[in-house]
Amino acid sequence: MRSDGILGIRGSDQNPATAVAKAGGWLRTRETWLVVIGVALHAVYMLSIFDIYFKTPIVHGMDPVPPRFPEPPAKRLILLISDGLRADKFYEPDSKGKYRAPFLRSIIKHRGRWGVSHARPPTESRPGHVAIIAGFYEDPSAVTKGWKANPVEFDSVFNRSRHTFAFGSPDIVPIFCSALPHSTWNSYPHEFEDFATDASFLDEWSLDQFQGLLNKSHDDPKLKDLLHQDKLVFFLHLLGCDSNGHAHRPYSSIYLNNVKVVDRIAERVYHLLEDYYGDNRTTYVFTADHGMSDKGSHGDGHPSNTDTPLVAWGAGIKYPKPTSSDSHSDTVSKFVDEHAHDMPTPHGWGLSSIERLDVNQADIAPLMSTLLGLPCPVNSVGNLPLGYMNLNEAEEVEAVLANTKQILNQFLRKSQMKRANSLYFKPFKPLAHYSSFLNEIEDMISAKKFEAAKKLSEDLRSLTLEGLHYFQTYDWLMLMTVITLGYVGWMIVLALHVLQSYTSLPGDLFKKEHTSVKNKYTGKVYLSGFLLMAILSLLNLVEHSPPLYHAYIGMTVFLWTQIFNEFRLIRGMWRFVRGRKIEYFIKLLLTAAVSIVIVELLVHSFTERKLYTWFFLIAGVVASILLHISIPWRSGIPAFVCISCWFLSVFTLMPAEIPDNNNLVVISGAIVIAISFAARWIDMHAGGNKFWQSITFHDSMKPVCSILYCIQVLLVGLSSVMVFLSTKHRTQNQELHSSHQFINWLVAENSILSRLSSIFLGLAPPFLLLSIGYEAVFYSALALVLMAWILFENTFQYSSKVKDMSLSERNMEELVTIGNGERYLRLSDVRIPLIFMVLFNVAFFGTGNFASIASFEISSVYRFITIFSPFLMAALLIFKLFIPFMLVICVFSAITKLLRVPRLGCYFLVILLSDIMTIHFFFLVKNTGSWMEIGNSISHFGIVSAQVVFVLLLFALTNMYTKSIRVQPLSSSTSLKTL
Repeated sequence: MRSDGILGIRGSDQNPATAVAKAGGWLRTRETWLVVIGVALHAVYMLSIFDIYFKTPIVHGMDPVPPRFPEPPAKRLILLISDGLRADKFYEPDSKGKYRAPFLRSIIKHRGRWGVSHARPPTESRPGHVAIIAGFYEDPSAVTKGWKANPVEFDSVFNRSRHTFAFGSPDIVPIFCSALPHSTWNSYPHEFEDFATDASFLDEWSLDQFQGLLNKSHDDPKLKDLLHQDKLVFFLHLLGCDSNGHAHRPYSSIYLNNVKVVDRIAERVYHLLEDYYGDNRTTYVFTADHGMSDKGSHGDGHPSNTDTPLVAWGAGIKYPKPTSSDSHSDTVSKFVDEHAHDMPTPHGWGLSSIERLDVNQADIAPLMSTLLGLPCPVNSVGNLPLGYMNLNEAEEVEAVLANTKQILNQFLRKSQMKRANSLYFKPFKPLAHYSSFLNEIEDMISAKKFEAAKKLSEDLRSLTLEGLHYFQTYDWLMLMTVITLGYVGWMIVLALHVLQSYTSLPGDLFKKEHTSVKNKYTGKVYLSGFLLMAILSLLNLVEHSPPLYHAYIGMTVFLWTQIFNEFRLIRGMWRFVRGRKIEYFIKLLLTAAVSIVIVELLVHSFTERKLYTWFFLIAGVVASILLHISIPWRSGIPAFVCISCWFLSVFTLMPAEIPDNNNLVVISGAIVIAISFAARWIDMHAGGNKFWQSITFHDSMKPVCSILYCIQVLLVGLSSVMVFLSTKHRTQNQELHSSHQFINWLVAENSILSRLSSIFLGLAPPFLLLSIGYEAVFYSALALVLMAWILFENTFQYSSKVKDMSLSERNMEELVTIGNGERYLRLSDVRIPLIFMVLFNVAFFGTGNFASIASFEISSVYRFITIFSPFLMAALLIFKLFIPFMLVICVFSAITKLLRVPRLGCYFLVILLSDIMTIHFFFLVKNTGSWMEIGNSISHFGIVSAQVVFVLLLFALTNMYTKSIRVQPLSSSTSLKTL
C-alpha cells in the first residue's frame, strides 16, 4: 500500500497498481505533514516554559518610599561580604578550642547583633549578592543569559545611596557599579583568581584599596568632602573563602585560615573608619552570599550552602540581648531555604546565651536602606528585621510602613499593567481595598497605637507578597491549560492516525463515516476552527500578548479542529467498541494501565536510575516464566533471557561517575567477540530448525564466513589491544589510532541475526576505544538484552504460527492486509514501543545522565586527542553516547520486520507514549532551586520533547543498516521441528 516513505519503508506489489500508488502517496503525504506538525508543535511548546516559569518578576515605574525619620540612624554603612563563608565554620571553634573570628565574636558578645542569614537556592555568587544588595532573589529569566547576568535592570541600595565605594571581584562589583554614575570602584584582574594559590591575598587586595581611598582623601579635598557626606555605602567583596573552598575544600587549613583573615580585615576596617570619622555614625554589616559544601561546591539548598553568618553593629544597631524563652529570632515564619523556624543554636558555637536573630538574605537590603534613611530598593521583597535596629516605637512603625509601601507599590504596578492589557481582569481580592488598610494604619499612628499599627503593617506586607506571587503566576492557568490541551490533542490525532492507517478497527467503518457527509461536515468544522482561532488571536492582540501566545493557542485550536473533524469517525469507533464483550474492555483497560505505569516509571527514572534495576530484575523473571510456558520443549532460552536482564540491571546501580578500569574495557572486547561467535554459530547451524528460521533466514541456501565478519572481529580484538597500549603510554600523548575505528557497512549477511551481529561488531571498536571503565561491559550487556528481546518476540511469533495452523486460509490472509507483507497492529503490539522506550532510556541513563554532558568523563576521548579541543572532544563524546541508541533502534527495526508490523506505526506509538512523559515533565519544570536542579528540569523536558525528531533521525540513519534484512516469507511453511 505504501511506497518509500519517511523511514524508508518499501512499497507493495498489491493490485490494482494504480489504486495502491494513489493510496500510498496519500498516506506518505499525510504522514510527512504529521511529522512536520509534530516537530513544529514540540518546538513551539518547548518555548512555553520560558513564558510560564521563567518570566522576570522585575517591573519598573514605582515611586521610592523613604522612611519618615527625623534623622536616619547612620550616615554611612560598610558592607563586608565574605564570598563562600559557611556559618558553622565562622561560628564554631577550631580543634584547639579557639574561635577563628575573635574580633567579630567580641562584637557579637558586647556591641552588636548576630544571626544566620538564610540564602535561597541557587546559592551562587551573583544571585546571593543581588539578594543582599537589591533585596530580591534570582530572576528566573536569567536562564536566557545562561545564568551569567541579570537580564533586566534592577534597583539596589547602591543606586539609592549618595555615593558608593566598592572594591573586589571583577565578577561581582561591576554588576552593581559599572553603570552607576555615583560610584567609585575597582576590581582586580581575572588572572588573580588562581586556584593553585592561597586566595586570601584577594581579600587583602580589597582592604588595601579601601585603605588607599581613605589615605588619598587627605590629599584630595573633593574626595574628603564626599567622604563626609551622608548616605554613603562602602562595599568590600572578599573572595578568598570561595576560591579556597573550591580549590581546597571548606575543612582545609587554607580555608579555615581564610576565616581568620576575614576577621582581621573586619577589625582593621572598623578601626580605620572609627579613627577617620570618630562620630559613631557608621554602621557595619558583615555577611556572606552563600556557604560551601564539603565537596567544595555550592548551588543547592543544603544547609552548608544556605546558612551564612550575619553580624551587624554600629550606628542604629541594638546591643546584644540575653536569650529569653519568649523571644523570637526574626519577623518571618518561614525561611526561603525551607529550614524550620527558630532552629536551636548549636552548642559548639558557644552563643546559646545571646539572642540570635535569623533573617532571609533579601531582608538585609531593607535593613541597610532603613539604617541610612534611604528608600528600600523598589524591586525588593525583603522584610525589615526590626530586631537588629535600635529604634523607638514610632520609628519602628514608620520603618515597617515604608517597607510595606515599597512592596505594595510593586503590587500596584503589576496590577495596573495587567489591568491595562486585560479585557477581563481578575484582581487580587484580599487587597481590593488596600487603601483602607493604609488609612487605618495612619489613624493608629496618629493615635499613638504603635504596636497595633506595626502589626497591621506587617500583615499588609504579607498580603502584598502573596499578591506579587498572584500576578507573577497570573497567566499560568491559561497557558498551562492551552499547552496541556495541545499535547493531549496531538496525542489524540496520532492515535486516530494509527487506528485509521495501521489497524483493522473495523474494516469498513471508515468508509461509511467518510463518504456520505464528510465534505459538508469538514467544511463546517474548519470554518468554526478558523473563526475561533481568529477571535482568540484578536483577543491576544487587544491584550498585547507576546507573539508566542498566538502560536500556542493557534496550534491547540488547529489540533482540536482536526479532532472534531473526525467526530463521526470517533463516534462510529465508540459504537463498535461498545458492542464488544466485557473481556475486550478489561484487556483494553489493563493495557492502558500497564502502559501508563511503565511511562511514569520512566519519568521517575530520570532522577532515580535504580528504578531500571528493579525493572530488569522483575522483567527477567516474568519473561522467563512466559517463555517457559510458551516453549513446549526443554530450552535454555528462558534462562538466557532472565540472566541477560539481571546482568543489565547491575549497571544502573553503579555510580554515574565512571571510575577508570582499563582491564574491564579489554575484557569487554573479549565478551563482544564471544557474543558474536555465539550468534554466528546459531546463524550458521540452526537454520534447519523451524523455531530459528524467522531470525536465521537467508536469501542464499547457507551463509558463508564473510570477509567483513572476520575483519570486524579482528578490529574488535585490535581495539582491545589499543586500549591497553594507549593507556599504558598515555604520557606520550601520541595515540592517533582512530582510523581503523570507523567501519563501513557495505556488504553483510542479510538474516536478522547475522545483520544485527554485524552491526554489533561494527559499533564495538569505537565504543571500546572511547570507554574507560564499566560502560564497555554495559555495551555487551545491552546487546544481550536486545538479543533476549528478539528471542522473546520470536518465541511468541513461533507460538502464534502453531496456533494459526488451525485457521482457514482466508483468516490467514486477513492477518496481512497493509502491504509489503506487513500485518495490522493489534492491541498486544503496544508492548513493542513500550519495550523500545525502556531500552532507549536505558541507553540514555545506563552509564550516566544524558541530560548533562558534564556527567560523562572527558577522559573517554584521550585515546583520540589529548590537546584541549572542545568541539572535537564533544563530538567524540556525543558519538559514544549515540552508539547504544543506534543499537537499540536497529534491533527495534529488525523486530518490526520479524513480526511484520509497520515500523512507522510503531514510531507514532513511541511518540504518543513519549508525550505522556512530556506532559509530566512540563509540570515538573522548576524555576527555583540550584541552577543544576533548574537546568536538569529544563533538559528533561527538552529531551522528551525532542524525541519526535531525535528518534525519527536515528530511524532514518539506521534504516541503511537494516533495510536489507530478510525474514522468512509468509508463504513458506514446513512441518514443525523442535529443538
